Amino acid sequence: MPRYFFHVHNVAPNTDTQGEELPDNEAAWREATTYAGALFKDIDGKFRPGQEWSLEVTDEAGKSIYKIYISARS
Repeated sequence: MPRYFFHVHNVAPNTDTQGEELPDNEAAWREATTYAGALFKDIDGKFRPGQEWSLEVTDEAGKSIYKIYISARS
């Protein structure tokens, strides 16, 4: 089963070094959206206008599979 890595950039950055085995890219997308929602909920008022936040999903070779971006403007 392929391994996917979920890296958070900008607000509360985190590099995923363990990854997660998932059956395919579609399962990785579902996991990414669930993970992004939970992480963004934890930001809880700390995210401010002018900031950006992103979650990048990569494969075992480090190739970017998906990116989710959230940005705030005033």
